[in-house]
Amino acid sequence: MDRLYYDLHIHSCLSPCGDDDMTPANIVNMAVLKELDVIAITDHNSSKNCPAAIEFAKGSDLIVIPGMELCTIEEVHVLCLFSNIDNAMRFDEYVYTKLIKVSNNEDIFGKQVIYDKKDCICGIEPYLLINATEISFQSIGRLMLEYGGIAIPAHIDKATNSLISNLGFIPNEADFIWVEVTNKEEFNQLCVVNPYLNNCSILYNSDAHSLGLINEREHYLPSKGRTAEDIINSLKTHLL
Repeated sequence: MDRLYYDLHIHSCLSPCGDDDMTPANIVNMAVLKELDVIAITDHNSSKNCPAAIEFAKGSDLIVIPGMELCTIEEVHVLCLFSNIDNAMRFDEYVYTKLIKVSNNEDIFGKQVIYDKKDCICGIEPYLLINATEISFQSIGRLMLEYGGIAIPAHIDKATNSLISNLGFIPNEADFIWVEVTNKEEFNQLCVVNPYLNNCSILYNSDAHSLGLINEREHYLPSKGRTAEDIINSLKTHLL
């Protein structure tokens, strides 16, 4: 069993709130410098910078998991992680059809830059990616089955854009087995009111929007192998 040190919530410069220097190449290089084993690129409602990050990680020991931070119609943020880039990009296409289209104002929200596998800018996303989509929280489990991914409620203990803050409760149909936590003390208090959470495993991610905030080599996941597929399978089987 491998111990893989991770950060599974990192925003590139495609997210309007991400720094301009959060290019796929820079993220990969910083993760390698910090001796992480696995990262996930999770931009708001998009996976379009994942192919470049995966390419830049080739030749290193770093595993890049393609992902997305989905914003549901209830404005709940959910990490969606995939075992391969094909599934991630199919989901990206689907989410784009469900994104509530509002033109991005770069002066207010920031740039949304797409990079190619040669570390060159190849596109600018015109629609604001931090908008909600028309995808409901309750539909995510079905979608992850269809697209071969796993859904993890993001920063569940935060006061904004979290499952608890926005819905006020955990739906009866909920089937997630992992949650992202920023503060263990606040999470423990949530568990008292929401017993469902006591059976969930915890991820501690950075939610980094700048290079310096990417996790240090501190939190690890056990995995039966060192591929994205191995890691996603370990997450799906609730491997602790």
